[in-house]
Amino acid sequence: MIVSFKKLVFLPLCLALVRGQSIEEDILYETFPENFHWGAATSAYQVEGAWDVDGKGVSIWDTYTHDVGHGHVFQDQNGDIASDSYHKYKEDVQLAKDMGLTNYRFSIAWTRILPQGIGEKNQAGIDYYNNLIDELLANGIKPTVTLYHWDLPQALEDLGGWLSPEIADWFEEYARVCYQEFGDRVKFWITLNEPQVSAINGYEQGINAPGILDPGISPYIAGHHQIRAHARAYRLYYDEFADQKGQVGITLNIHHAQHLTESPEDVEAVERWNDFFMGWFAHPILVNGNYPQVMIDRIALRSSEQGFLQSRLPQFTSEEMEMIANTADFIGINYYTTEIIFNQIYNASDVSYNADIGVGTTKDPTWYTTGSKWFRVEPTGIRNMMNTIRRKYGDYPIYITENGMSDHLGNLDDLTRIYYYKHYINQLLKAIRWDGVNVRGYYAWCFLDNFEWGAGHSQRFGLHYVDFNDTERPRTPKASSKYLTQLYHQNGFVQNDEDPCLNMEI
Repeated sequence: MIVSFKKLVFLPLCLALVRGQSIEEDILYETFPENFHWGAATSAYQVEGAWDVDGKGVSIWDTYTHDVGHGHVFQDQNGDIASDSYHKYKEDVQLAKDMGLTNYRFSIAWTRILPQGIGEKNQAGIDYYNNLIDELLANGIKPTVTLYHWDLPQALEDLGGWLSPEIADWFEEYARVCYQEFGDRVKFWITLNEPQVSAINGYEQGINAPGILDPGISPYIAGHHQIRAHARAYRLYYDEFADQKGQVGITLNIHHAQHLTESPEDVEAVERWNDFFMGWFAHPILVNGNYPQVMIDRIALRSSEQGFLQSRLPQFTSEEMEMIANTADFIGINYYTTEIIFNQIYNASDVSYNADIGVGTTKDPTWYTTGSKWFRVEPTGIRNMMNTIRRKYGDYPIYITENGMSDHLGNLDDLTRIYYYKHYINQLLKAIRWDGVNVRGYYAWCFLDNFEWGAGHSQRFGLHYVDFNDTERPRTPKASSKYLTQLYHQNGFVQNDEDPCLNMEI
């Protein structure tokens, strides 16, 4: 038997499926609700390129990636060209149409329309997004627009960035420009993408732009001001732009948590994980304008024990809490994996986010690995997480705004990615049809191979292969894009669908 290298990579998984091992749970053959969003997602810095053309200003990711020799990014790669979607947006929209997308999620580069973050507008940047939006609508695809996906203007970072209270004013000004310029056609707005990651990776661990290493202090300040900024943008929309008849929400990230043992300590650790991870932002925005009580209490106690004169967690004023509460028309969820959680006692002097939570994490070694060390394949978690969100926050409309799998090879016969999508989406269907969770849409990550932040081009999430060694950045649909095209067209799972793994050529 002769097996090509690409085929060999996926043979063990597919043989496991053929042999009926436990990784192949039962599939629910059913459709999704009518008018379900079927989309794919990108972000500006990761796909646009054109980092310094047509009047665009410098972002913190431009600065961070150009600071070479410090290990910020794999092989000192950057997003200067990325997937070159700035110049190839028409081709990308055609690919989206070919896939049958009803919605396309992209972010606006703040520096492309306000080069200094505030002040004078850049018409060329506004024209680009107008052209992209018009091209999408002309092809029957609705735009889903994220205002902020981590690419803060460097000019604002120089004034304090997310650590400055003034950033809520700056973000409101930016949101006003976007609503004014694009709101007649954009009806689905996401204010912030994954503020938890932005705060932790950017300000706690220093592994993302702006690269600040200040555990246990700066991430809470950055998160605090992101919540204030989100609320200001939400209130602005309904104060001044309600006649546009759109919706405004926020995208949060969360991993499903399983407790390692049945001990009360581990069970409680799971709830604490949820409150510190997603609840950090969800509780103020969806509930009462303030942090989960467990965050308030634990950080205050640990801060006192560490000699701080006040809690390291900032406080909202009563006026701010009133402004922040109930400022989402929907919840966007970026979901990838499951964590196994156990209670862990940290040294009292440890000033850090992880020590404040007081949990440890691990993963089941039998779960399939991906191209990213931080997550493995565990499909049932997405259904469980949807139920957890409903239990904690009520019947808010939920949109899966990112879900996908990475590899290193970028091969076109990406059968493990098909397996991932098939089982995660089917578990999402079970959450809707069996559990009654109010999930209204699904956006695969990522539409294209892109610049994957610190991993550069070494981790590929794309439904379409991008040749980063070719200056033309040609795109080629992968097998996973064709699989999702069929699934999206059917609006679900059909009994006689053929499993691509069972037809693998060997």
